Amino acid sequence: MKKNMDNIKANLSEALELPIDITLDLPRITIIGNIEVSVSNHKGIIEYDNEIIRINSKAGIIKVIGDELEIKNILSEEILIIGNIEQVEILS
Repeated sequence: MKKNMDNIKANLSEALELPIDITLDLPRITIIGNIEVSVSNHKGIIEYDNEIIRINSKAGIIKVIGDELEIKNILSEEILIIGNIEQVEILS
């Protein structure tokens, strides 16, 4: 049933030309080089230190790995991480 609803939402999003990440409540991850990661539409921070940051989302846990990681900005809808980004994973 849930998959059916997601298909309906995806089709509606396409027909109305709406962003699918908003319609399906999915995170939008933007990576700039190896120095910055922005995660929009998150559900909160699970773990935070200078080598790993784990963020909860509807798609699963977003894991950012690197050195000297720092949360530069955190809002209810977006998290901005800076540092030496080595890897970004989504664990579902």
